[in-house]
Amino acid sequence: MTQHTPKQPLRRFLYQNGLSLVITAMVLLTLGGQTLTGWHDYNDERQDLHLSALSLGEYVTSGHWVEATFENWESEFLQMALYVMLTVSLRQKGSAESKKLDEEEEVDREPDASKSDAPWPVRQGGAVLWLYKRSLSLAFFLLFLGAFFLHALGGTEVYNIEQQAHGKPPVDLLGYMATSRFWFESLQNWQSEFLSIVSIVVLSIWLRQQGSPESKPVDAPHDETGK
Repeated sequence: MTQHTPKQPLRRFLYQNGLSLVITAMVLLTLGGQTLTGWHDYNDERQDLHLSALSLGEYVTSGHWVEATFENWESEFLQMALYVMLTVSLRQKGSAESKKLDEEEEVDREPDASKSDAPWPVRQGGAVLWLYKRSLSLAFFLLFLGAFFLHALGGTEVYNIEQQAHGKPPVDLLGYMATSRFWFESLQNWQSEFLSIVSIVVLSIWLRQQGSPESKPVDAPHDETGK
């Protein structure tokens, strides 16, 4: 069934941006839920350590909130960065998430600067074009590094509060990053993201979802590779 773009401006905007709007709303709702439940949970922990409770405003600037938030974000950005990079050259026979096995695809062609609607970096060429050709993976890697740093920064604050409550010496940022606790927090999230990647890559060989661009057509054979 063919869908037509609505003519009314608001409906057209919602139709054209529905995917990002819905997912952004889901992010905000779950982040709000995480904040409220984390606030209560952390105040329970602080009570056990004989420390004063934090207000909600104090909590969202605390190391606990920063650590909990960016610990998860770092794994998401790492997942997407690696997925973008790995799908450039690696293949999986039968997967909807793979490029075709023996064919050049549209994404492989060199950019055409003569196109009237080509983005500015394509028309500019040189180093600007070199960066633009890699901008998606670079952006995800930079976001990963930023989230990784904030995870470590927030974790250091929480760790030192616990250390001092137990009469132990505090550590600096690098000292916290050298602890098994920091790497346990990171690796438990990384492995779950890698599992989600291999799940969509492998399950899309045999399973279908009609109407989804992440699936092959329902009547496509299992060994057909790509969309």
